[in-house]
Amino acid sequence: MNNSDNPHVKAAKLIAAGITDRISLKASVYIITVAGESGSGKTETGKALLVELGKQGIQAVLLNQDNYFHLPPAENDAKRKSDPLWLGPHEEVNMQLMQNNLNDAVKGYDAIVVPAIDYHAGTKVNQTVGLKGIKVIIFEGTYVSLLKNVDVRVFITSNYIDTLPYRQKRNRGNEVHDPFVENILVTEHKIIAGHRYLADFLISKDCEVTQIG
Repeated sequence: MNNSDNPHVKAAKLIAAGITDRISLKASVYIITVAGESGSGKTETGKALLVELGKQGIQAVLLNQDNYFHLPPAENDAKRKSDPLWLGPHEEVNMQLMQNNLNDAVKGYDAIVVPAIDYHAGTKVNQTVGLKGIKVIIFEGTYVSLLKNVDVRVFITSNYIDTLPYRQKRNRGNEVHDPFVENILVTEHKIIAGHRYLADFLISKDCEVTQIG
């Protein structure tokens, strides 16, 4: 697929065009969140926004909620299986650290220390993200709509049924054949379905963009 035909790129172009003026008017760093269910295209949309803003001379960084899980992937999966209440933003994800990182950025810190998970090694380390010259932070992840100090919230409305073809294609860890994973996706859907009502921009399963308000 030609990059210009990529639906996530097209959506990002429309959103970037709609917020460029707002970004220039804000004195401090501008915060964008991109949320949605597993396989909905959060990462692709976040990366596309990064590129589109860069084309307009706006420097941005992309942060990923997946790095903020309290436990590395294998341990987190085991915890989910042993504790049905573990799934969700207020247990398995360090939402407070995510919020602290954003707060520090808005305060004008030159750098923030963020976690980074090595999915192959199953380990977590800290890394420093420099913010000098950075005008925008894009935070993508399932639950990022819940963060405060956010200027624009983007929500991708594709649900776990809509994303099945993509999840079959990537098939991480044989996930589409695992009943436990499918049950997690159903629960995840119930948790975040209402987050669409927090959004400033909605992206449909066909990557059509609707601006709210």
